[in-house]
Order: sequence, then structure tokens, then C-alpha cells
Amino acid sequence: MKSLWFGAAAAAALLSAALPAAAQSAPGDRQLHMFHLHADEAGESHGGAQRMGAWGFDLDGMNRTIRPGDDFFAYANGAYVDALEIPADRSRFGVFDALNELSIDRMHAVLERSAADPQAQGDTRLIADFYRSYMDQARAEALGAEPLAADLAAVRQTTDHASLARLMGQNMKGFGGSFFSAYVYDDAKSPDRYTVYFGQAGLGMPDRDYYLEERFSAQKEKYQAYVAQLLSLVGWPEPEARAADILAMETRIAQVSWTRAERRDDDKTYNPYTLAELQAFAPAFPWQAFAEGADLGGVPKIVASENTAFPKIAEIFQETPVEVHQAWAAYTLADQAAPYLSNAFVQAHHEFREKTLSGQPEQRPRWKRAVSAVDSNVGEALGRLYVAEYFPPESKAKMDALVADVKTAMRGRIERLTWMGDETKAKALEKLSKFTVKIGYPEEWRDYGGLEIRADDLYGNIERAAAFDWAFRVGRLDQPVDPNEWGMTPPTVNAYYSPTKNQIVFPAAILQPPFFDPEADPAINYGAIGGVIGHEITHGFDDQGRKSDGDGRLADWWTAQDAERFMEQARKLGAQYSAIEPLPGLRINGDLSMGENIADLGGLLLGLDAYRLSLQGQEAPVIDGFSGEQRVFLGWAQVWRGKYREDALRRQLVTGPHSPGEYRVNVPITNIDAWYEAYEVQPENRMYVAPDDRVRIW
Repeated sequence: MKSLWFGAAAAAALLSAALPAAAQSAPGDRQLHMFHLHADEAGESHGGAQRMGAWGFDLDGMNRTIRPGDDFFAYANGAYVDALEIPADRSRFGVFDALNELSIDRMHAVLERSAADPQAQGDTRLIADFYRSYMDQARAEALGAEPLAADLAAVRQTTDHASLARLMGQNMKGFGGSFFSAYVYDDAKSPDRYTVYFGQAGLGMPDRDYYLEERFSAQKEKYQAYVAQLLSLVGWPEPEARAADILAMETRIAQVSWTRAERRDDDKTYNPYTLAELQAFAPAFPWQAFAEGADLGGVPKIVASENTAFPKIAEIFQETPVEVHQAWAAYTLADQAAPYLSNAFVQAHHEFREKTLSGQPEQRPRWKRAVSAVDSNVGEALGRLYVAEYFPPESKAKMDALVADVKTAMRGRIERLTWMGDETKAKALEKLSKFTVKIGYPEEWRDYGGLEIRADDLYGNIERAAAFDWAFRVGRLDQPVDPNEWGMTPPTVNAYYSPTKNQIVFPAAILQPPFFDPEADPAINYGAIGGVIGHEITHGFDDQGRKSDGDGRLADWWTAQDAERFMEQARKLGAQYSAIEPLPGLRINGDLSMGENIADLGGLLLGLDAYRLSLQGQEAPVIDGFSGEQRVFLGWAQVWRGKYREDALRRQLVTGPHSPGEYRVNVPITNIDAWYEAYEVQPENRMYVAPDDRVRIW
């Protein structure tokens, strides 16, 4: 299904979200990472989440045999990480994942109560029927591949390239692959209006590197076997031969596709065309048929993201025989639908998508997958009931105060910058003054009226929900942008910044320990949720966010000299990350992770500044031997603790815009003078960076 509008929104989030493998995320898609609560953490706290120790930090999780200046992440989290066992149905685990489990448990409780209510109406009935349809495993087994029949028949009826392109457009509304993605979102250069974006697509593995790099040869071989397996399950002729054809075709697409780092550039990915101009630019693809299939045939403008790849992908499309296209369409249909079909499809999907690619040994229980499906497809209907039960109103007011403190800290940092001139500084302050914030949940909930959800039709529910969402977004093309819309549901453990709305957003589920606990030591809160708030604010001033002005418009508001000074420091930070080799032969991609790395550094600096402001000139207390500033750094370190399975870490390093959690702690702090002072870090310590080599951005 193609309901991926948030990924297309160029929104910078705290933790990376998992996208369907058949769809590539949109350019500028900057997202975030999160991680587990210690099993013996004492005390229930705000909202039912577990407090981390007596004052908000898990002292038992530390490894004090390690000097903080040698490995601060291990010093703060070493005992916890050493004892942590990743659950069999997870590819990684840590604080974010534990809070996600709590959120899933809570949504599950809401769904179970809703499903047990025979009088349920409205949104309660909607989510109850959706949940029942997913939990009816017996019906899924009885149906086998039957739900695919009508969609497979449509694939077989494509007899030429024009009809294939039209089908690809239609697939934006449901299951099935396409060589190009399409989505509707705020126009980056006219952010008060919606526009249509087209992007490169067509790859079934996580990234072009999986096709082109020798280190992924084993995954590539298993991918071909997976394609053949799904084609066999749907009764497609010559599955092995067609799987080989499909892999060869996708490898050609990978060869001409932009890298993820290239796709981050907001300037290079904004390329407006009319349909006629796009047809002339990439003539080998039937753009009008594709657009009509997606109900976009009359749009006046399309923004082509990776535009120089379009003519090359179009040529591959035209040169590929119809029978290979048909097999690919059947495979992508089965791949995307597999989680909602019988066990043969579900297991095949798990074996490749989760076990092979991410090292996850076991499938998640069906009820957890059901919860995720409801949240993904009708999330605001579920979120409204979730919030009523699990989000205390006072959290919103306390977050408002924290955000105000961090914004004040950012204002002070901009005013004190020595590398930025007065002209650019005035515009930066203007942008900061126009920041808006959303906390907890939407002011206006999504209306799902007209969406048919049936308790006995899981496949149909997924398709109808996708078509409903697509029609909703396409129907807004001639309307002003809705500033109140959310890109995440309230039970999501994450946060994000939207460049086009100049807005930071914090869903209800992240406002819990260890991120936010009103009863914890304030220094821990400022290091944790304060650092997260600062992270999102800094995204408005990272290497891409800085390109949008205070009204969300993609425009150059920097002097050339200031822009070069900024990029000089950004490149310096990128080099620090690119030197790190978490796995043999595989380094962090400092260009791909640039925005998140800048946001982590800025976020921690702002959390620290905000804590200092909160003291109002008073001396910070010492708790268990730790000063206030020491506790701020511990609060930041605690939220990133966790572990990856090796395959998941490999995938993260190739595809993720975020550095692994260990380095989200250890690299930023080496650029912060206050950390050296707080922990008396000396040149003989392994993490020591000389003052002249420290990065100074925000």
C-alpha cells in the first residue's frame, strides 16, 4: 500500500521509521532512532511508565569501571547493555522499543475493549472491526491467495507498456509496485498549497547498495529465491525464470538511482514540470497514463525529485518485456499483501523481510501485528481513544514550558554566534520566532466517514483504507494546506520537525520516562526530552532545514559567506562520523546522517543551556555524587541505550539517516566544552578532542 505521506513530507524525525521495502522513501526524508527500559526499574511513574531509578536515571545500568572520558556511552549504560537480550521478535531493542511495546500494549487494551463492545459505534466500531478482521487467522488460512484474485486478474490484463504504467498509477491507491512513487504534500516553495511529487522507486530490497555491493551478495541471492517463492504461491508461471528476470531488472534500476545521501538535498530534489514537460524530459515512460491511473491526470505541476534518474528508469521500463513487467507486478502485489494473507505468505515475508534483512529470528505475535495495522491505517480513530485513557492533560502544559525554555536557549545561541553575520542572524531569529509546536494529539481528529471496514475482510480493509487515504490527499490539491494536520499518530514513540510548516511535533507516547517524567530530577528531563526538543528545533537549522525560511518556504536566506562557514563546520562533523566503523568494512555515512548528527549536537547543547536557564542563577544540587551538568549528559545518554542485531545494524548503516545510538551519545559530547569540564576529561582520555578540532555550529 502507498499510504506513506509522512515519509514524503521531508519531516525530520527522532527515530527512523520502517518503510515497506517495495517503496523508497522520499527525498529529504529525515527521521529518528529510539531504544528499552531496565527489567528491574523501580517505581511506577507518570502515565503508568516505569521511572528510571529513584531520580530518573538507572544507576544500576552504569559501568563505572569505564572512565567517562574513554567511552561515555558504556560508562552510562554499560551494565544495562551487557545484560540486555534482544527479544526474539525484535531486530533491535532499547528505550525506544520498550516504550513502543508499552504503547502497543495500551492500544491492544483499547482494541480488545472495543471489540468486546456489541454496542460500539463510530470510530470505536471502526477500529474494532479492523482489529477483528486481522485476528481472524482461520479465515485468512481458508482464503489462501484468493483475496489477490481480482488484483492478479488486473495484472494479467496489462498487455502493453501504457496499460502497465496506468496500473502503476492505480497502485498508489492500494497494493502493488511502481517504477515511480507519487504523493501529495505541501509545496516546498509555496508551503501554503499542496502539490504532487514524483520520485524514483522500483527496488524491492532496502537500498541500491544491496544490489550493487558484493557484501550483500547473500541477501541478493535470497531475495531472488523469495521472489520466486511468492510467484509460486500465487500460481505465476515459470517463477524461477521470472525471479531472475526481476532481479536483473531491479539491478538495472539500482545502477541509475540516486543514492540516499544525494536524495537529501532539498534544492536538487525540487524540479517542477508539467506532465507534457515531464513526457519530453523522460519520453520512454507514459506519464499521462501513470498520472491518470493515480487520479492525477489534470494536475498543473509535478515536482520530480531525483529528476536525472527519471529518463534512465523510464528507458529500463520501456526496454523490459511486458511479460517480465507482469511478473514483477504480481510479485510486488504479493509482497505487499503477504502480511494480510495465509500463513504461507506471512512466513515467507518474515523469513526474508525480517529474518534475512534484519536478523529477527521470530515473527511478532499476531495481535501485535494487528495493533500496528490498525494504527497505520486508521490511527487517529485509535489514537483518540488512546489519548483519552493514557495521556494526562497536565503533560501538555509542562511540555509547553520545556519547549519555551529550549527556544529561549536557541535564541541565545543564535545571538551569540561569532561565525554568523548580522543579516543572516536576523533572519534566523525571525525563523525561530515563527516556530510552532504540537504536543500530544491533534486539535481536530481525522474524519473516517465513508471508509468501509468489515470484520471479515482484512485484505479489503487494507486496500480500502489506502484508497480512502489517497482520495483524501488528492482531493486537497486545490485546497490550502491544513496547518493542524499531524504526520504521526498519538501512540507513536517519536517526534518530528516539518520544514514546510516550520513546526515541531511530539506525540503523546514519547512523553513518558525516560524522556519525560515530571517527578524526576529536572537535569535528567532537560538532557532527555529537552535534548529531543532541541534536536527537533535544530532540524530547522540543519544542513537541509536551514534552507527553508520562517514561513516554511524553500528559499536561500543566507549570505554566501555565512553559508560557507556553516558548511565548513558541517563537513567537519560529517568527517567525525565517517571515520567510525561499527562493523568491519562498513562505516557510518556522514553525508547521509548529516542532518541527524547536527540535530543531536544542537539538541544536547540546547538541553544543557535550557537547564542552566531553569536554575535562575541558583546552584544546582548534587545528587548521588553527580552535579547538575553531569546529570544532563547522563539523561541524554540513557535515552539512546540499546542493541542491534548485526544484520539490523548493517541495514541501519546503509539505509538509515541516523547514526547508531552509541554514536549519538559519544560523538556529540566530544564537541561540547561543558562535557570536558563536567567529567574532567583530559588529553589522555580516548574520547578527547582538542578544542580547535571541536565542531562549533549552533
